[in-house]
Amino acid sequence: MKDSAFSETVLAWYEVHGRKHLPWQQNITPYRVWVSEIMLQQTQVATVIPYYERFMASFPTVEALANATQDDVLHHWTGLGYYARGRNLHKCAQTVVSEYDSEFPRSVEGLSDLPGIGRSTAGAIASISMGIRAPILDGNVKRVLTRFYAISGWPGTTAVEKQLWEIAGRLTPEHSHQQYTQAMMDLGATLCTRSKPACGICPLQPDCQGYAEGNPTQYPNSKPKKEKPVKSTVMVILENEQGELLLKQRPQSGIWGGLWSFPEVGDTAETEQVLLSEAGHTRAETQVLNTFRHTFSHYHLDITPVHVKMKRPAATVHENNVHWYNTSSPSAIGLAAPVKKLLTLITQE
Repeated sequence: MKDSAFSETVLAWYEVHGRKHLPWQQNITPYRVWVSEIMLQQTQVATVIPYYERFMASFPTVEALANATQDDVLHHWTGLGYYARGRNLHKCAQTVVSEYDSEFPRSVEGLSDLPGIGRSTAGAIASISMGIRAPILDGNVKRVLTRFYAISGWPGTTAVEKQLWEIAGRLTPEHSHQQYTQAMMDLGATLCTRSKPACGICPLQPDCQGYAEGNPTQYPNSKPKKEKPVKSTVMVILENEQGELLLKQRPQSGIWGGLWSFPEVGDTAETEQVLLSEAGHTRAETQVLNTFRHTFSHYHLDITPVHVKMKRPAATVHENNVHWYNTSSPSAIGLAAPVKKLLTLITQE
Protein backbone atom coordinates (compact mmCIF):
# COMPACT_ATOMS: atom_id res chain seq x y z
CA MET A 1 0.00 0.00 0.00
CA LYS A 2 1.34 3.42 -0.96
CA ASP A 3 1.68 6.08 1.71
CA SER A 4 -1.06 8.20 0.13
CA ALA A 5 -3.40 5.19 -0.01
CA PHE A 6 -2.77 4.55 3.70
CA SER A 7 -3.76 8.07 4.75
CA GLU A 8 -6.74 8.19 2.38
CA THR A 9 -8.00 4.86 3.74
CA VAL A 10 -7.70 6.08 7.32
CA LEU A 11 -9.40 9.40 6.51
CA ALA A 12 -12.28 7.67 4.71
CA TRP A 13 -12.84 5.38 7.70
CA TYR A 14 -12.77 8.34 10.10
CA GLU A 15 -15.29 10.28 8.05
CA VAL A 16 -17.85 7.50 8.58
CA HIS A 17 -16.88 5.89 11.90
CA GLY A 18 -14.66 8.33 13.80
CA ARG A 19 -15.61 9.99 17.07
CA LYS A 20 -16.39 13.66 16.53
CA HIS A 21 -18.37 14.62 19.64
CA LEU A 22 -15.83 14.28 22.44
CA PRO A 23 -15.66 17.38 24.70
CA TRP A 24 -12.22 18.47 23.46
CA GLN A 25 -13.36 18.20 19.84
CA GLN A 26 -15.80 21.06 20.41
CA ASN A 27 -14.69 24.71 20.34
CA ILE A 28 -11.16 23.62 19.42
CA THR A 29 -8.35 25.82 20.75
CA PRO A 30 -4.67 25.05 21.52
CA TYR A 31 -5.46 25.28 25.24
CA ARG A 32 -8.36 22.79 25.13
CA VAL A 33 -6.46 20.35 22.92
CA TRP A 34 -3.36 20.59 25.13
CA VAL A 35 -5.28 19.82 28.34
CA SER A 36 -7.01 16.85 26.71
CA GLU A 37 -3.74 15.45 25.33
CA ILE A 38 -2.05 15.62 28.73
CA MET A 39 -5.02 13.99 30.48
CA LEU A 40 -5.24 11.24 27.86
CA GLN A 41 -1.64 10.15 28.37
CA GLN A 42 -1.86 6.59 29.77
CA THR A 43 -5.53 7.20 30.64
CA GLN A 44 -8.63 6.00 28.78
CA VAL A 45 -11.12 8.38 27.16
CA ALA A 46 -14.06 7.28 29.33
CA THR A 47 -12.05 8.06 32.47
CA VAL A 48 -10.85 11.42 31.20
CA ILE A 49 -14.19 12.91 30.06
CA PRO A 50 -15.63 13.84 33.50
CA TYR A 51 -12.23 15.12 34.70
CA TYR A 52 -11.83 17.21 31.55
CA GLU A 53 -15.29 18.72 31.87
CA ARG A 54 -14.76 19.65 35.54
CA PHE A 55 -11.31 21.02 34.73
CA MET A 56 -12.63 23.22 31.92
CA ALA A 57 -15.48 24.47 34.09
CA SER A 58 -12.99 25.61 36.74
CA PHE A 59 -10.14 26.67 34.43
CA PRO A 60 -11.73 27.72 31.09
CA THR A 61 -8.63 29.59 29.87
CA VAL A 62 -4.87 29.29 30.17
CA GLU A 63 -4.92 32.46 32.30
CA ALA A 64 -7.40 30.89 34.74
CA LEU A 65 -5.17 27.83 35.08
CA ALA A 66 -2.02 29.90 35.50
CA ASN A 67 -3.64 31.98 38.26
CA ALA A 68 -4.92 28.96 40.20
CA THR A 69 -3.05 27.53 43.17
CA GLN A 70 -1.22 24.24 42.76
CA ASP A 71 -3.46 22.76 45.47
CA ASP A 72 -6.55 23.64 43.45
CA VAL A 73 -5.09 22.15 40.26
CA LEU A 74 -4.03 18.92 41.99
CA HIS A 75 -7.42 18.71 43.69
CA HIS A 76 -9.02 18.61 40.23
CA TRP A 77 -6.42 16.01 39.18
CA THR A 78 -6.97 13.71 42.18
CA GLY A 79 -7.79 10.23 40.91
CA LEU A 80 -6.26 10.63 37.42
CA GLY A 81 -2.82 9.47 38.58
CA TYR A 82 0.62 10.39 37.23
CA TYR A 83 0.46 13.64 39.17
CA ALA A 84 3.57 15.10 37.56
CA ARG A 85 1.25 15.73 34.60
CA GLY A 86 -0.89 18.02 36.76
CA ARG A 87 2.11 19.89 38.16
CA ASN A 88 3.62 20.33 34.69
CA LEU A 89 0.26 21.46 33.32
CA HIS A 90 0.14 24.22 35.93
CA LYS A 91 3.78 25.19 35.32
CA CYS A 92 3.25 25.21 31.56
CA ALA A 93 0.20 27.47 31.84
CA GLN A 94 2.20 29.94 33.92
CA THR A 95 4.98 29.87 31.30
CA VAL A 96 2.57 30.48 28.41
CA VAL A 97 1.00 33.43 30.24
CA SER A 98 4.22 35.03 31.49
CA GLU A 99 6.55 34.35 28.55
CA TYR A 100 4.25 34.04 25.53
CA ASP A 101 1.55 36.60 26.33
CA SER A 102 -1.01 33.79 26.86
CA GLU A 103 -0.58 32.48 23.28
CA PHE A 104 0.78 28.98 22.62
CA PRO A 105 3.78 28.91 20.24
CA ARG A 106 2.70 28.07 16.70
CA SER A 107 5.31 25.42 15.91
CA VAL A 108 6.12 21.91 17.05
CA GLU A 109 9.57 23.08 18.18
CA GLY A 110 8.16 25.97 20.22
CA LEU A 111 5.48 23.79 21.81
CA SER A 112 8.06 21.12 22.67
CA ASP A 113 10.04 23.70 24.65
CA LEU A 114 7.16 24.12 27.10
CA PRO A 115 7.13 22.15 30.40
CA GLY A 116 5.56 18.69 30.09
CA ILE A 117 5.04 18.79 26.30
CA GLY A 118 6.87 16.17 24.28
CA ARG A 119 7.16 15.80 20.52
CA SER A 120 3.96 13.78 20.04
CA THR A 121 1.82 16.05 22.23
CA ALA A 122 3.25 19.07 20.41
CA GLY A 123 2.35 17.43 17.10
CA ALA A 124 -1.22 16.81 18.23
CA ILE A 125 -1.69 20.41 19.40
CA ALA A 126 -0.17 21.80 16.21
CA SER A 127 -2.13 19.61 13.81
CA ILE A 128 -5.50 19.60 15.57
CA SER A 129 -5.72 23.22 16.69
CA MET A 130 -3.36 25.08 14.33
CA GLY A 131 -3.67 23.23 11.02
CA ILE A 132 0.07 22.50 10.92
CA ARG A 133 1.26 19.30 9.26
CA ALA A 134 2.88 17.40 12.14
CA PRO A 135 3.10 13.66 12.83
CA ILE A 136 2.19 12.19 16.20
CA LEU A 137 3.32 9.00 17.88
CA ASP A 138 1.19 8.28 20.93
CA GLY A 139 0.46 4.76 22.19
CA ASN A 140 -2.44 4.25 19.79
CA VAL A 141 -0.45 5.26 16.73
CA LYS A 142 2.52 3.13 17.76
CA ARG A 143 0.22 0.13 17.99
CA VAL A 144 -1.31 0.71 14.54
CA LEU A 145 2.05 1.23 12.84
CA THR A 146 3.94 -1.62 14.50
CA ARG A 147 1.14 -4.03 13.54
CA PHE A 148 0.66 -2.72 10.01
CA TYR A 149 4.38 -2.98 9.23
CA ALA A 150 5.12 -5.89 11.63
CA ILE A 151 7.91 -3.90 13.31
CA SER A 152 9.81 -5.97 15.85
CA GLY A 153 11.39 -4.58 19.01
CA TRP A 154 10.09 -2.57 21.93
CA PRO A 155 9.02 0.95 20.75
CA GLY A 156 10.80 2.46 23.75
CA THR A 157 14.18 1.72 22.21
CA THR A 158 15.86 4.51 20.26
CA ALA A 159 16.12 2.52 17.02
CA VAL A 160 12.46 1.44 16.92
CA GLU A 161 11.19 4.86 17.97
CA LYS A 162 13.29 6.53 15.25
CA GLN A 163 11.86 4.11 12.68
CA LEU A 164 8.29 4.81 13.82
CA TRP A 165 8.78 8.58 13.68
CA GLU A 166 10.09 8.27 10.13
CA ILE A 167 7.04 6.24 9.10
CA ALA A 168 4.60 8.54 10.92
CA GLY A 169 6.09 11.58 9.21
CA ARG A 170 5.98 9.91 5.81
CA LEU A 171 2.34 8.85 6.16
CA THR A 172 0.98 12.19 7.43
CA PRO A 173 -0.80 13.73 4.42
CA GLU A 174 -0.31 17.24 3.07
CA HIS A 175 -3.99 17.98 3.70
CA SER A 176 -6.62 17.24 6.38
CA HIS A 177 -4.02 17.28 9.17
CA GLN A 178 -6.56 17.67 11.95
CA GLN A 179 -8.76 14.82 10.73
CA TYR A 180 -5.83 12.48 10.03
CA THR A 181 -4.32 12.97 13.50
CA GLN A 182 -7.64 12.27 15.19
CA ALA A 183 -8.32 9.37 12.81
CA MET A 184 -5.08 7.60 13.73
CA MET A 185 -5.73 8.02 17.43
CA ASP A 186 -9.30 6.80 16.99
CA LEU A 187 -8.30 3.80 14.90
CA GLY A 188 -5.90 2.66 17.62
CA ALA A 189 -8.32 3.37 20.45
CA THR A 190 -11.44 1.76 18.97
CA LEU A 191 -10.33 -0.93 16.48
CA CYS A 192 -6.63 -1.70 16.82
CA THR A 193 -6.90 -2.20 20.56
CA ARG A 194 -4.26 -3.76 22.77
CA SER A 195 -5.71 -7.22 23.45
CA LYS A 196 -8.76 -7.70 21.20
CA PRO A 197 -8.26 -5.86 17.91
CA ALA A 198 -11.29 -5.76 15.62
CA CYS A 199 -9.34 -6.83 12.55
CA GLY A 200 -12.49 -7.98 10.77
CA ILE A 201 -13.75 -4.41 10.37
CA CYS A 202 -10.41 -2.58 10.19
CA PRO A 203 -9.92 -0.69 6.90
CA LEU A 204 -6.17 -1.45 6.97
CA GLN A 205 -6.58 -5.20 7.44
CA PRO A 206 -6.04 -6.23 3.76
CA ASP A 207 -2.47 -4.85 3.85
CA CYS A 208 -1.66 -5.34 7.55
CA GLN A 209 1.48 -7.46 7.93
CA GLY A 210 0.76 -8.24 11.58
CA TYR A 211 -2.65 -9.62 10.62
CA ALA A 212 -1.11 -11.60 7.74
CA GLU A 213 1.27 -13.24 10.22
CA GLY A 214 -1.75 -14.43 12.20
CA ASN A 215 -0.92 -12.83 15.53
CA PRO A 216 -1.19 -9.03 15.41
CA THR A 217 -1.30 -8.71 19.21
CA GLN A 218 2.38 -9.62 19.42
CA TYR A 219 2.95 -6.06 18.18
CA PRO A 220 4.12 -3.79 19.58
CA ASN A 221 6.66 -6.01 21.35
CA SER A 222 6.55 -5.67 25.13
CA LYS A 223 9.19 -3.98 27.20
CA PRO A 224 11.61 -6.55 28.65
CA LYS A 225 10.21 -7.34 32.08
CA LYS A 226 12.04 -6.71 35.32
CA GLU A 227 10.53 -7.84 38.57
CA LYS A 228 9.26 -4.86 40.55
CA PRO A 229 10.84 -4.39 43.97
CA VAL A 230 8.59 -4.15 47.02
CA LYS A 231 8.91 -1.30 49.51
CA SER A 232 6.90 -0.68 52.67
CA THR A 233 5.75 2.23 54.77
CA VAL A 234 3.46 3.01 57.70
CA MET A 235 0.91 5.80 57.29
CA VAL A 236 -0.15 7.41 60.55
CA ILE A 237 -3.78 8.59 60.50
CA LEU A 238 -3.75 11.07 63.35
CA GLU A 239 -7.28 12.12 64.38
CA ASN A 240 -7.96 14.95 66.83
CA GLU A 241 -10.92 15.28 69.20
CA GLN A 242 -12.94 17.12 66.52
CA GLY A 243 -12.59 14.19 64.13
CA GLU A 244 -10.13 16.03 61.86
CA LEU A 245 -7.24 14.13 60.29
CA LEU A 246 -3.69 15.40 60.01
CA LEU A 247 -2.27 15.70 56.50
CA LYS A 248 1.16 16.91 55.44
CA GLN A 249 2.10 18.25 52.03
CA ARG A 250 4.72 16.16 50.28
CA PRO A 251 7.82 17.69 48.65
CA GLN A 252 7.39 18.84 45.04
CA SER A 253 9.74 16.14 43.76
CA GLY A 254 9.34 12.40 44.27
CA ILE A 255 6.16 10.32 44.53
CA TRP A 256 2.92 12.23 44.99
CA GLY A 257 4.87 15.49 44.62
CA GLY A 258 2.93 18.45 46.03
CA LEU A 259 0.00 16.29 47.15
CA TRP A 260 -1.28 15.91 50.70
CA SER A 261 -0.72 12.66 52.55
CA PHE A 262 -0.59 11.16 56.03
CA PRO A 263 2.70 11.29 57.96
CA GLU A 264 4.84 8.22 57.33
CA VAL A 265 7.21 6.18 59.49
CA GLY A 266 9.20 3.05 58.81
CA ASP A 267 7.61 0.85 61.47
CA THR A 268 4.43 0.74 63.56
CA ALA A 269 6.59 1.06 66.68
CA GLU A 270 7.50 4.59 65.57
CA THR A 271 3.87 5.79 65.58
CA GLU A 272 4.29 7.40 69.00
CA GLN A 273 7.04 9.62 67.61
CA VAL A 274 4.57 11.13 65.13
CA LEU A 275 2.04 11.74 67.88
CA LEU A 276 4.66 13.43 70.07
CA SER A 277 6.00 15.50 67.18
CA GLU A 278 2.64 16.63 65.80
CA ALA A 279 0.49 16.79 68.95
CA GLY A 280 3.01 17.39 71.71
CA HIS A 281 1.82 14.41 73.80
CA THR A 282 1.32 10.65 73.54
CA ARG A 283 -2.18 10.20 74.96
CA ALA A 284 -4.09 8.36 72.26
CA GLU A 285 -5.94 5.21 71.23
CA THR A 286 -4.10 3.30 68.49
CA GLN A 287 -5.38 0.73 65.99
CA VAL A 288 -3.29 -0.96 63.30
CA LEU A 289 -5.35 -1.50 60.12
CA ASN A 290 -4.86 -4.06 57.34
CA THR A 291 -1.86 -3.61 55.07
CA PHE A 292 -2.63 -2.97 51.39
CA ARG A 293 -0.51 -2.60 48.25
CA HIS A 294 -0.23 0.42 45.98
CA THR A 295 1.63 -0.17 42.72
CA PHE A 296 3.73 2.41 40.90
CA SER A 297 5.26 1.95 37.46
CA HIS A 298 8.60 0.91 38.97
CA TYR A 299 7.79 -0.71 42.33
CA HIS A 300 5.11 -1.94 44.74
CA LEU A 301 4.48 -0.08 47.99
CA ASP A 302 2.95 -2.01 50.89
CA ILE A 303 1.15 0.46 53.16
CA THR A 304 0.22 -0.29 56.77
CA PRO A 305 -2.21 2.34 58.13
CA VAL A 306 -2.25 3.09 61.86
CA HIS A 307 -5.31 4.99 63.11
CA VAL A 308 -4.39 7.14 66.12
CA LYS A 309 -7.22 8.89 68.01
CA MET A 310 -5.93 11.66 70.26
CA LYS A 311 -7.25 11.83 73.82
CA ARG A 312 -6.48 15.50 74.31
CA PRO A 313 -5.89 18.57 72.09
CA ALA A 314 -2.64 19.08 70.22
CA ALA A 315 -0.15 21.25 72.05
CA THR A 316 2.02 22.22 69.08
CA VAL A 317 1.80 24.96 66.46
CA HIS A 318 1.95 23.64 62.90
CA GLU A 319 3.68 25.06 59.82
CA ASN A 320 2.17 25.78 56.41
CA ASN A 321 2.66 22.25 55.09
CA VAL A 322 0.35 20.76 57.73
CA HIS A 323 -3.44 20.65 57.41
CA TRP A 324 -6.21 19.28 59.63
CA TYR A 325 -8.65 17.70 57.16
CA ASN A 326 -12.36 17.74 57.96
CA THR A 327 -14.03 14.75 56.30
CA SER A 328 -17.48 16.35 56.72
CA SER A 329 -16.38 19.50 54.89
CA PRO A 330 -13.43 18.42 52.71
CA SER A 331 -10.85 20.99 51.62
CA ALA A 332 -10.14 21.42 47.91
CA ILE A 333 -6.62 20.00 47.99
CA GLY A 334 -4.82 17.35 45.97
CA LEU A 335 -4.74 13.97 47.69
CA ALA A 336 -2.49 10.97 47.06
CA ALA A 337 -4.50 7.95 45.83
CA PRO A 338 -3.93 5.80 48.97
CA VAL A 339 -5.03 8.74 51.11
CA LYS A 340 -8.34 8.96 49.25
CA LYS A 341 -8.79 5.23 49.85
CA LEU A 342 -8.02 5.55 53.56
CA LEU A 343 -10.26 8.59 53.98
CA THR A 344 -13.15 6.58 52.56
CA LEU A 345 -12.32 3.72 54.94
CA ILE A 346 -12.13 6.00 58.00
CA THR A 347 -15.40 7.78 57.24
CA GLN A 348 -17.17 4.43 56.95
CA GLU A 349 -16.07 3.27 60.40
